[in-house]
This record gives sequence, structure tokens and C-alpha cells, in this order.
Amino acid sequence: MKQQPEFDLQKRVCSYLRAAYPDVLFMSDTIASLKLTKQQAIRNSQIQKPGFKTPDVIVFEPRGKFAGLFIELKVITPFKLNGELKADKHIQEQAESINKLIERGYHASFQWDFNVIVRLIKWYLKLN
Repeated sequence: MKQQPEFDLQKRVCSYLRAAYPDVLFMSDTIASLKLTKQQAIRNSQIQKPGFKTPDVIVFEPRGKFAGLFIELKVITPFKLNGELKADKHIQEQAESINKLIERGYHASFQWDFNVIVRLIKWYLKLN
């Protein structure tokens, strides 16, 4: 079976959320890890907003000044050593979606380290 490290990270994050915060509403975009048939891809493109890439994990809990938490998971950092975003088209599109979410009052970011993700979730869910 083909390894899917990003999906494995996604499962770990969701398992953590279920165990540590059983009352918190969240969802995971597992479709990103599936190989769609041509027909499924066509249907998906007909209902998705063009140009918007849904982040992998969404926490439906307003906290502090934020309306919710969106996490785009990566296996490795999407940033270059100088802090700029890598030039990959898919990463650029995801960054645009993250920026749109931030503009609308959500906390949204790329994350790639499980321990940092756990700290982010703890920080976010402790906000008043």
C-alpha cells in the first residue's frame, strides 16, 4: 500500500482533537488524499468555488477574535529558508485561500510539525 505521510499526519491531528477535545466540532478534508475518478473530479469541480483550496482540518469553534481555525497540513515546510513561500502552484493557491480566510476573521495557516500543531490547537482553544 502506498504511503501517504500527509494523510497520516491528518489522522494523528484528528485523533488528538477527538481525544483531547471531545466536544469540539471539527472536520477533516479527507478527499485531498483520495484518487478521484474523472467523473468524480468533474463533479467536484462543479461544486467547489473556483480557486479556493479548502484546508485539511477545520475547527468550528469561534475563539477570541477568530471565527474558526483552519489548518493546511504539509509533511515539510512550504517555505524557503528565507521565509518566502515556495513557488509550487498548488502551495501558492493554498496560500491565497489561507489569506482569504484570514481576511474573513479566521485563524488559518500552514502547519507541518505535529507537536507545533498540538500547541496551536491548545493555544487557539484556550482563547476567550
